[in-house]
Amino acid sequence: MTIRVPWSTRKEEARDIMFREDLIGRGIKDTAVLRAMHEVPREAFIAPELAAHAYADHPLPIEEEQTISQPYIVAYMTEALALTPGDRVLEIGTGSGYAAAVLSRIAAMVYTVERLGRLADKARERLTELGYSNIVVHAGDGTLGWPEHAPYDAIVVTAGAPKLPEPLLEQLAPGGRLVIPIGPTSSLQMLIRVRRQGENDYHSEELCPVRFVPLIGAAGW
Repeated sequence: MTIRVPWSTRKEEARDIMFREDLIGRGIKDTAVLRAMHEVPREAFIAPELAAHAYADHPLPIEEEQTISQPYIVAYMTEALALTPGDRVLEIGTGSGYAAAVLSRIAAMVYTVERLGRLADKARERLTELGYSNIVVHAGDGTLGWPEHAPYDAIVVTAGAPKLPEPLLEQLAPGGRLVIPIGPTSSLQMLIRVRRQGENDYHSEELCPVRFVPLIGAAGW
């Protein structure tokens, strides 16, 4: 006789393991980030047949040959932004909308840009259905940012760039933080955090090695 454990029970167990081992266990400390990661249902942002893997700490495939990042790296990059409740955030690389949903639980407003129109449309529809009312999705070249809503208190880029995109630096508010993967190839990068300390004064620091899909666009690959 096979005893089937309800998905809701397995989901909660998997989420608790992710929360305890992959986030807290690997050094995520920001309580707002931890709360957001616990609240946002990752299974809602992937195909139903992958639901059993929703809280495994690795990327998963989504449409258009793209991926949804592993939970730890989403939490790590979000924590690196040092968000406050009143912040306005620009995300480059909407993908499924998962990371935007996490950001929206901490910041006041999230603007997110996706170069693939089909992904942008699906993310917009999904986020609306899930009730995330403080996220605006735009289809366009993310390497150019979204100047209409600039400046931003924080900018996060979920694809690897060959160098820091000038348009994103220009759209960062004084005191703002930019977190972006930078590397000499399109498959291996170093995660960089840039703080804008003045009009033409930027300070950058290396955080950790990462591997992201390439940032495609006028100021990317």
